[in-house]
Amino acid sequence: MVDHGVIKILLVDDQPLLRMGFRLILEGEEDFHVVGEASDGNEAVRQVGELQPDVVLMDVRMPTMDGVEATRRISDAGSEARVIILTTFDLDEYAFSGLQAGASAFLLKDVAPVELVHAVRLVASGDAVVAPRVTQRLLETYVRGGSVPGQSPSPHRDPLLDDLTPRETEILTTIAEGLSNAEIAHKFFLSEATVKTHVRRILSKLQLRDRVQVVVYAYETGLVVPSNPDY
Repeated sequence: MVDHGVIKILLVDDQPLLRMGFRLILEGEEDFHVVGEASDGNEAVRQVGELQPDVVLMDVRMPTMDGVEATRRISDAGSEARVIILTTFDLDEYAFSGLQAGASAFLLKDVAPVELVHAVRLVASGDAVVAPRVTQRLLETYVRGGSVPGQSPSPHRDPLLDDLTPRETEILTTIAEGLSNAEIAHKFFLSEATVKTHVRRILSKLQLRDRVQVVVYAYETGLVVPSNPDY
């Protein structure tokens, strides 16, 4: 989404000290600008509309309105802002709900500063999923919610899949497995530029915001099934 220039960031957390810590880390980067802070979801939704940030660091558990509902409202409003859900532990059902609501990634609150900076840049670029293996683990755990133990969910096939070419279907599956553009290019003997073109077309045809939404979509539609039946 952001090809050059300054990346505008909104910090959303009900703990002022955590917001302060993230601000100090992020504003140490020349291409980052923290445009605002919010302490709950209502305030976050309002500030996204007013400040038009590129990336929102969104706490998942807050009073008044939690990060999941705030993310859903931001996504439903058609905002260009990409949301990174912040959570305290990796297998968090709220973080999973945040991804379903339209978040582009999730991070642990104790993330190392260099990883936080890298994650913001990745999400702003729209080209990658933050920690795809961890995201995959989260999905494999919660996509089975409500299903009978030992049985796979029975998703309905999305008719939009019929619009994909065979190559796009192959690449869709590899994105869902967490492969990067470089890894996909190597697997199919394609250039990275060609892979990026395929990814853009897949997102457009399936009406998805970004790569992590492809992962969620693939699990929910049954294109990819949980690898561990004991989850």
